[in-house]
Amino acid sequence: MTFFHKDERLETLGDRVLQATWAAFPTLAPNQIAITWIVYDSPVFVNTGGAIRPEEFWQRSPRGFAYRGVENIYPASVVKLFYLVAAHEWLERGMIPSSAELDRAMRDMIVDSSNDATGLVVDVLSGTTGGPELPAAPFETWKYQRNIVNRYLQSLNWSEFTTINVNQKTWCDGPYGRERAFYGENFENRNMLTTIASARLLHSIVGGVAVTAERSQQMMDLLKRSLNPADLEADPENQVVGFIGGGVPQNAGVWSKAGLMSRVRHDAAYVEVPSLQPYLLVVFTEGTAHSNNEEIVPFVARQVTEAMQEI
Repeated sequence: MTFFHKDERLETLGDRVLQATWAAFPTLAPNQIAITWIVYDSPVFVNTGGAIRPEEFWQRSPRGFAYRGVENIYPASVVKLFYLVAAHEWLERGMIPSSAELDRAMRDMIVDSSNDATGLVVDVLSGTTGGPELPAAPFETWKYQRNIVNRYLQSLNWSEFTTINVNQKTWCDGPYGRERAFYGENFENRNMLTTIASARLLHSIVGGVAVTAERSQQMMDLLKRSLNPADLEADPENQVVGFIGGGVPQNAGVWSKAGLMSRVRHDAAYVEVPSLQPYLLVVFTEGTAHSNNEEIVPFVARQVTEAMQEI
């Protein structure tokens, strides 16, 4: 059972979005895209600054559409959303001390999508560090520690998190030493996420119920994206151009976390367009040719925004 409910109208519109996408990009195979789309009907109960208690929040089930929403896909930097929530949980519980350096790393991990910053956050969360390969027994302890975020997410008992894996750092060149060994010989232990799992986590942040209302707002502040052309031009790695923010009106509000590497292009975003109901959209695309294509994800976002006018 997912956190949203299916709706006949959304199923029709969602299918239309997909058909338009495949018509526009005929080389995009049916198994190279996954989508989860959540609609927040009035009265809107998200982005309220934490005005709704968690118990009440989770009793509300928005309308949603998913295509291949439960397929595990390498998430690239979308995984940083999960490390952000975990870091706030650890801080809230007093499991790790707050520091200016951790704050800087959390900011750079989300705002700039820094892999170096993410490495520090994962080390702090797990109490592990990279380095040379370890003997068998110490390595088992190291691996157990590195799975702490997975154990935390499973403790939430959210069905969307059943199959995901979030225990690896993100890299520029790739892992070495014990980090490489942790991936497994064939990289079978790499990070894996679904669009539904990513949508539920972002839904909790936008709803103000991720850790606490105050911490959710701190996360929202980091996820806010400027759509100002001057800002985008000044920052070539802006997480807007080529992503969901690139397919919505310039006066929209966008809170998002993108993911990009040689074989995938993803985005997870909460969008507020004036005169329309807010929506949450997660789009994962796979394939080397498609990861280099800056038009597909914005096209999907544009189609969804147009569909929102009919809701």
